[in-house]
Amino acid sequence: MKSKTLKSITFLLLMLVATPQLFAHALWIETKATGTKGKAQEISVYFGEFSDNDITKADKWFSDLKDFTLVLVSPSKKETKLTAKASDNKYQAFFTPDEDGVYTVVMHHKVKDVYGTMVLDYNSSANIVVGNKAAGNSIASNTNKIAVFSESVDVAKKDTKITGVASYDGAIAKETKIKVIAPNGWEKELWTNDKGEFSFTPIWSGNYMVEYAHTEKASGDHNGKKYDEIWKMATYFIAVK
Repeated sequence: MKSKTLKSITFLLLMLVATPQLFAHALWIETKATGTKGKAQEISVYFGEFSDNDITKADKWFSDLKDFTLVLVSPSKKETKLTAKASDNKYQAFFTPDEDGVYTVVMHHKVKDVYGTMVLDYNSSANIVVGNKAAGNSIASNTNKIAVFSESVDVAKKDTKITGVASYDGAIAKETKIKVIAPNGWEKELWTNDKGEFSFTPIWSGNYMVEYAHTEKASGDHNGKKYDEIWKMATYFIAVK
């Protein structure tokens, strides 16, 4: 009996330590912001701590994280499920654009295991401009419940303001906290306005990450375990020239 009690206490202590570390990590998509009709486009999905350049090897992802869904939304709103394969420190998928406009790649995964009393719900997206922006250049093309988007992701430049928008459950996310992480790990918290918009001016070239997290108070049963809140994270990658 004492052995079982000790094991239970040990497990709870491990959960208290592990859960904050999981929250520091995120799933995100990386791809070139422009593409060409008839030419294969690479999509990479990473898991780790972006600010520390700490990327977890693909075979070390926790729980069932590798079972994420990856969907391509074309400029004409055609949806195609992509298959990603493990490749060292990422999962990799490809598609070949056949339309002009803006493609949206959407990643989503709700983790199988409940951590403490919380369900972890990861979301990410990326946009690829092919030819022009006449179609698909909107956050509305993102099918996830929580999302971030920028119309200027393909022309992002150092010392030039970048404007974006956040949405939650099909509506703009007003007065919501957004975090921007610079290539050197520097972080800045921003707040969206009454139109769900945010902006920042990158002072370094390189890869930036925009994160939007929301904790939903909800209770229920997830794969046989009780929970009382759902933590949702959306990430959006911007390569600044």
